[in-house]
Amino acid sequence: MNISFFLQGFIIGISIAAPVGPIGVLCIRRTLANGRTCGLVSGLGAATADAIYGCCAAFGLTIVSNFLLNQQKWLQWVGGIFLCCLGVKTFFAKASKIGSNDGDIKLLGAFASTFVLTLTNPITILSFAAIFAGIGLGGPQRGFPPAFLMVNGVFFGSIVWWTVLSGSVAAIQSRLNPVRLIWINRISGLIIASFGLWILAGLTRR
Repeated sequence: MNISFFLQGFIIGISIAAPVGPIGVLCIRRTLANGRTCGLVSGLGAATADAIYGCCAAFGLTIVSNFLLNQQKWLQWVGGIFLCCLGVKTFFAKASKIGSNDGDIKLLGAFASTFVLTLTNPITILSFAAIFAGIGLGGPQRGFPPAFLMVNGVFFGSIVWWTVLSGSVAAIQSRLNPVRLIWINRISGLIIASFGLWILAGLTRR
């Protein structure tokens, strides 16, 4: 098997995860408020969703991808409303919740929320499909091994990015007091809610 497919997928995984968006802001906020583990698990949810969309593109699962793309509008409604609610909840989070430890939070909820948010953007499938087609991969005719290596590369590349991000943010966590963390919550809440409103505004203009 050609390891270059894994390396290409690895780079793609990092490039897909790296741009700062609502998931990145959420990961940073959760790392600062709840610790490195929560931030990393949040990123893992996004990486898992990326891997699923990567599978659809790499293995030519047109039935799944077409279904998700056909349901794109209501998925975006769900994602936009979810972001707005999450932003409001983050903005009004109390100081007692900000200083909690990893053991006090529900990591499954952290994983599930970013997983669902990432899945509500089925355009990601088109991004993967375009990239894979550009490098000569995509569809069952290319064979299982290259697609398998590529998807695994995407998954691990995304995980590496979220690991680096959560670890870097956690390094400054000890320097923050509860008052500063409250302001981080408020700023993060506004940013997350703004992403949600932007999505909903775009849907209403269609």
